[in-house]
Amino acid sequence: MQSLGIDVLFKGTNFLRLLGGLWVALRISLVSVSVSILLGLAVGVLMTSKNPIIKAFFRVYLEIVRIMPQMVLLFVVFFGSTRVFGWNLAPETSAVIVFSFWGVAEMGDLVRGALISIPRIQYESAEALGMTENQTYLYIILPQTIRRLIPLSINLITRMIKTTSLVIMIGIVEVLKVAQQIIEANRRVSPNAAFGIFAVVFLLYFLLCWPISKLASYLEKRWA
Repeated sequence: MQSLGIDVLFKGTNFLRLLGGLWVALRISLVSVSVSILLGLAVGVLMTSKNPIIKAFFRVYLEIVRIMPQMVLLFVVFFGSTRVFGWNLAPETSAVIVFSFWGVAEMGDLVRGALISIPRIQYESAEALGMTENQTYLYIILPQTIRRLIPLSINLITRMIKTTSLVIMIGIVEVLKVAQQIIEANRRVSPNAAFGIFAVVFLLYFLLCWPISKLASYLEKRWA
């Protein structure tokens, strides 16, 4: 164990610092996912609009998010906004803005896919029963859409948690940054610490994301 450097984690408050860094990444993820789900529902409905201008706008938005790396977006928001607009954004605020910007597009596309997957006969049956368009969406379409969205939304959470590791590039002290600090501080006494500490970081991410992923798989099979 000593040759792998894992013993370094149990010196002083190193392990608690590592858990604190993990909480920073998780906090950014949870805030970003909450914003993404709330706004993504509205964006997804707008993506199904028959208005060509609205559809084109959100198609461009989705393509920008999918093509541009999140790291570039982080640099644009955190460094670019300060230089161009004079904003003094905190690193965590910048991270939430970027991941929400990405998450809203992804969630919106999931909502769009769920809505268009509802068979046309559902709408026709509701119309034959004399239901209004609002009643059709409220009582027929939305319940089925939400049921299909929940597993996909849970998967978005795991993707968001893993992607937050990029925030180290704008100075946020999250789990990877804490791991680097511990390794640097113990480089002489434990030169092999990098392997053991990053293995523990991997294990922490796995323990955090695996149950979430299994829950998504379970719900997807249950509601298939």
